[in-house]
Amino acid sequence: QVQLVESGGGLVQAGGSLRLSCAASGRTFSSYAMGWFRQAPGKEREFVAAISRSGGNTDYADSVKGRFTISRDNAKNTVYLQMNSLKPEDTAVYYCAACWTRYNTIESRAYEYDYWGQGTQVTVSS
Repeated sequence: QVQLVESGGGLVQAGGSLRLSCAASGRTFSSYAMGWFRQAPGKEREFVAAISRSGGNTDYADSVKGRFTISRDNAKNTVYLQMNSLKPEDTAVYYCAACWTRYNTIESRAYEYDYWGQGTQVTVSS
């Protein structure tokens, strides 16, 4: 079992920045690829960013490329999402998720993820 707890959400003006954190329980954090997803009201959950077990590979949704950066610290069992140049359309509940992988791969499909956090609200005002 892996438990995930997100933090760092809040209200920010357009153009501002936030850094989300996701703390994972358990001793096998480095065996999991990690991802961030988001869900806005009335919309489906969508992929935001993913990172491989080692942190050497990353992937981003086109809508956040160049603005968001995913990273991880396996010694701290934590994954981060640095969000810069925020836009009102980034407003959503952000979820982190863990996907067990045999190899150092990344995953953008939500159904491949095994564990999910409870989410943290990000609101960007115009």
